[in-house]
Amino acid sequence: MFTDIVHAMAAPPGQGGGSQGPGAMISSFMPLILIFVIFYFLLIRPQSKKAKEHKQMLENLKKGDKIMTNGGIHGIIEDIDTHTVTLKVGIKDDVRIKVNRSYIAGLRTGE
Repeated sequence: MFTDIVHAMAAPPGQGGGSQGPGAMISSFMPLILIFVIFYFLLIRPQSKKAKEHKQMLENLKKGDKIMTNGGIHGIIEDIDTHTVTLKVGIKDDVRIKVNRSYIAGLRTGE
C-alpha cells in the first residue's frame, strides 16, 4: 500500500520530475535574490552611508566646535588628540572632560 502512495505522488512519466533544467533553478532562487536586493537598498546601503558621514564628521572636528556626545553631554572642543577630545563643559570655565572621539554623536547647530 505504501508503494502505491509513493507512485501516486511522483511526477507523470513524460514530465521528468527530477530534471527541471537551469531555468527552473534560477526561478527558484529568484525570491532569495529579490529579498537580498530589498535588504540592500532598505538596510545595508543607508546604514553604511550614515557610518561614512559620521566618520567624515569625526575627521573634520576642530577646536571651538560645539558637539554632543552619545551620552547627551554638550560641550565645546578645547583640544583634539588622535583618539580623545577634551571638552569644556558647564558654566564654569574650569570644567573639562576627556571623551573618546568615537563617542561624539554630532555637531550642535543653532545655539
